[in-house]
Amino acid sequence: MTHWLENLKTSNDTAIYAFPAGAGLRGARGREGLPFGSMCIFRVINAEKSEFNEDQATCCQISISKRESGRKEDQDWLILCSNEYLTGYYWALFDGHGGPEAAVLASNYLHYCIKQKLEDVVEGITEAHPPMHLSGRCVCHSDPQFVEEKHIGQEDVVMGALENAFQECVIGQEMEATNLSGGCTALAALYLQGKLYVANAGDSRAILVRKHSIVTLSSEFTPETERQRIQQLAFIYPKLLADEFTRFEFPRRLKGDDVGQKVLFRDYSMAGWGYKTVEKADLKYPLVHGHGKQTRLLGTLAVSRGLGDHQLKVIETDVEVKPFLSCIPKVDVFDLALHNVKEDDVLIMATDGLWDVLSNEEVALVARSFLEDNTADPSRFLEVAKCLVLKARGRKNGYQWTLDSNTPASYDDISVFVIPLYRKNDEHPA
Repeated sequence: MTHWLENLKTSNDTAIYAFPAGAGLRGARGREGLPFGSMCIFRVINAEKSEFNEDQATCCQISISKRESGRKEDQDWLILCSNEYLTGYYWALFDGHGGPEAAVLASNYLHYCIKQKLEDVVEGITEAHPPMHLSGRCVCHSDPQFVEEKHIGQEDVVMGALENAFQECVIGQEMEATNLSGGCTALAALYLQGKLYVANAGDSRAILVRKHSIVTLSSEFTPETERQRIQQLAFIYPKLLADEFTRFEFPRRLKGDDVGQKVLFRDYSMAGWGYKTVEKADLKYPLVHGHGKQTRLLGTLAVSRGLGDHQLKVIETDVEVKPFLSCIPKVDVFDLALHNVKEDDVLIMATDGLWDVLSNEEVALVARSFLEDNTADPSRFLEVAKCLVLKARGRKNGYQWTLDSNTPASYDDISVFVIPLYRKNDEHPA
């Protein structure tokens, strides 16, 4: 943590970077190769949207041991003895906004928080049914029955540890101490005890591409998808709007001529639409406004979950954006033991720079086609990541970059992990 600012120097670049198995990855402090022989490639092509590469990536092995009381934390905590207790594998992508600082800091810190939270509950993730008391003490002889009736299993405790780790990653304190601003989304995958956990706070995405199917392993959080949660906060705490915004959503920005008319609207309690008589207060700028990728929270931010943004305010106002943001991820679980994982089954994680222009189906088609045609290529997973990045980047067409369909290419940073799951049981991934 003390040297994370050094990584900012490497965020000011614009070349294509490919990280094959066995290579180092910026942000990872491990000394071993990348888990599962995973591949990553990323390219800064954001059309000068920002001076720096705001995408960051981390990939490492995490060994989880039972903590001894009073044990001094070792600064080189990341890789312990692989047989000391439990070994997990971790991949994460961080998409920064307002500068690269938050993404760089989170890429160096979130995995520490995850390791710490898992070690705090290690007794609860080594038994099929976690004990009521972490110490194993039984206050009530029916405690095991109560746990079983609640259907609480190992994966529930791991999910809780991941959720708590995201909250623990209070990068705002470090950023405030160094007078830095900005925030980032976070997408993290953890392979532990035969299960794949994908935790997402933001608009990055993870999918599992199989031969005949696509499994979505994350949910995206934007002001549009979380409108009701955001509006409810404004209903409970109206002072957060500082008399500058209206919490109601309308199909368009209202005008003076709309006052007194009944128009379509939505509030926090509504998935559908209703009609309300427009009042003068409704002419204020909407709390959530826009459509699709153009939707903004307080006219400022395109995401509703992530890390950082402690100092973010609406331009030319004192309205803080942070109270409407959440750092809590949604965790999806995929049990590999329940599925016949094939050699070409891959987990694809990417920031929104890829998904803005390519659908799940298009990404899966690229992956399947290349893997089927290049079965003997030892670098084929790396090449899949490269193909995806180049496809989303498009080709230069005059003053623009366009896709093969002649539609605009991605203008954002693009980061992609392609992770082969077939080798999940390798003791020493290549």
